[in-house]
Amino acid sequence: MGRSRYRILQSQQPHFLTCTVLNWIPLFTRPATVQIVLNALIYRQQQYNWRIYGYVILENHLHLLVQTDDLTEQLAHFKSYTARQLIDYLESINAERLLQQLRWFRKAHKADREYQLWEEGSHPQLIDNPDVLRQKLDYIHLNPVKRGYVDLPEHWRYSSAWNYAGRDGLLPVYRYWF
Repeated sequence: MGRSRYRILQSQQPHFLTCTVLNWIPLFTRPATVQIVLNALIYRQQQYNWRIYGYVILENHLHLLVQTDDLTEQLAHFKSYTARQLIDYLESINAERLLQQLRWFRKAHKADREYQLWEEGSHPQLIDNPDVLRQKLDYIHLNPVKRGYVDLPEHWRYSSAWNYAGRDGLLPVYRYWF
């Protein structure tokens, strides 16, 4: 598969994004790997004013509803940073099977690195009104339910459904839409 044809054209507007682990490898089955992503998101919120409206982290991908000053650049930095942190973690615990997969499925044009963690692109979709934002939030929150992992969205720990159910989530979400 070639590079993504989807682009972030209105970089300062909210977008629905999907970040997928290379070849849909189930990397986020360990709390430690999920925590690396959560820590990176919290850091981006604190240092780069990311407004995260919603999120879900599943075993091989994550969805975000996010807004920041330069989403194109910020997303690239987020994916680069988390890839490095996750690969370092996998090396530290000798997760050879996962590392072999990240090496094997690496795209040929990524010759400057041993591993590739994220699929290219994020299939960004502009969010330009509250109805679309609500639709995407419902999609995000129902993702674990549709997969049969939980009965209710707020039962999935790695989701902003907790926040929208009035509980303290694992990271703060921005709930002041438009």
